[in-house]
This record gives sequence, structure tokens and C-alpha cells, in this order.
Amino acid sequence: MQRNPAPPADMAEFQARLAELSPQMPKRLRQCADYVAANPEQIAVSTVADLARAAGVQPSAFVRFCQILGFSGYSEMQALFRGDFARRWPDYATRLKNLRAAGEAQPTTLLAEFVEAGRSSLELLAHQVDAAAMERAVAALAHARIIHLVGLSRAYPVAAYLSYAFEKMNIPTMLHDKTGNLDHRHAIRSGDVVLAISFSPYTPETVTLAGYAKGAGAELVAITDALNSPFHKLGGQALVVSEVDVGAFRALSATISLAIALAVSVGARRDALENGN
Repeated sequence: MQRNPAPPADMAEFQARLAELSPQMPKRLRQCADYVAANPEQIAVSTVADLARAAGVQPSAFVRFCQILGFSGYSEMQALFRGDFARRWPDYATRLKNLRAAGEAQPTTLLAEFVEAGRSSLELLAHQVDAAAMERAVAALAHARIIHLVGLSRAYPVAAYLSYAFEKMNIPTMLHDKTGNLDHRHAIRSGDVVLAISFSPYTPETVTLAGYAKGAGAELVAITDALNSPFHKLGGQALVVSEVDVGAFRALSATISLAIALAVSVGARRDALENGN
């Protein structure tokens, strides 16, 4: 396997390259790829020795993994993650401070910024949607005995909307929202489909439930933000959506649009199946 001539310029390019090269990698390097895909938040804050130990490989293998992706070594790859981490994940107080410093804290200015970010996100979705993946997801959900929805933290509004939409279309649905810290995973059976929604850094409870569902014989459909999300490792059918942020605040314009299209498509497909069409 030849090293790429130049390192990825940004996280989107990194994710695309990782998804492309992972299947071709030898076993040890694939372990590195799998760990990075499942734990991207660890790269910015860990040493190569820490990551190698977590991935079950030697540090030299992890360095070779970085080189296969086009980096000179681990430090160069970590710099990409640190830059992305600093840009995307400041705490809310820092995000507000940055908005004020940039002169963008006025309500009308913020509204214009979020409208523009939403427009850009929707354009990205229209051009990047995988029609075949969408069809497979609709087919799986249309044939599901019960659709189990899980989306926590920022993803919760999407899961809640899908629960509402499916209920209105008389589609058997269960929302796993951790209310009262209750765990309803044992309701998942073979023939069911789990629709998981999570974005980097991925919510551990969502990923864990998705893994349990696969072990229980259920199918997995995911709405996520990267080609190499943990749901790919689990063998799920992933629908990838990107959101443009405003001062590190991200709306759900494209994600909600994708969810609406998915819900209506599933409702129409189930109706056709029930009527023998």
C-alpha cells in the first residue's frame, strides 16, 4: 500500500481517506483505523503510546497508520485533530465570548448567520446524499416490526420528531430517551430496526445501544456526520449529513430535513406494502 502524496487538508478529507483506505489495510493498521474512527475525540488529547495501547498495537504500527494516510507521523495527524477540536468544541461560555468578540452577538446578525448556515447545510445535503443508502434505509425501516429510536443530547430533537411523525402515521415506534435513567434495550428483538442519531463526539449511550441491537439480531440505521462513524464499524446503514456551524453553534437544519424525508418515505412505503402495491 502506497502512502498518499499529501496529508488531508481538513477533517472531511481525512474521513473520506480513512473510509477509502481502511478496507485495504493489514490487520494491525486496520485496528488503528477502527480505533480512530470510533474515538476521534481522543486523538487531540492523547499520546501515540496511549492510542497504540488502546488500539492493541505497537506505537510503530500507529505511526505507520498515520503515514499511510499521508501524514509525516503522529504529530502531524494530531495537529489536524487539535485544530478541528479547538474550532468545533469550545464550551458554551467560550462560544458566546467568541461571538461577541467577532461582533456577531446581535440577534438580527445571528439570525442572518444561522439562516445562511442552514442554507449551506441544505445545499450540502442535496449534493451529498447517497441515494442508494437512503433507499436501503427506507426499505429496512418500512419492513421493521418496531422502529427503536435513540438520539441523545444534541440529537434528541431529531429522535423526538421522528417519534412524533411515526406515531402520527401509525408506525410501531419506541423512543429510547433515558428518561429516569431507564434502559429499555431488552425490548429490542430480531426483526426490529434501531434508528440511531449521533454526531461527533458520538454519545456513548447511543453507540452502546446500537451495538446491543446488532447483537440482538436487529438491523441498524444511523443518521450521523462521518463516513467512518462507529455505526459503520457496527455494520449499520448510515445516512451522512453535515451541518455548517455559526461560532461553533450548530443548528439541525439539514438533519431535520433528512429526518422529515426519511419519515415520509417510510410511511409511504409501509402504506404501499400493506396495500399490496
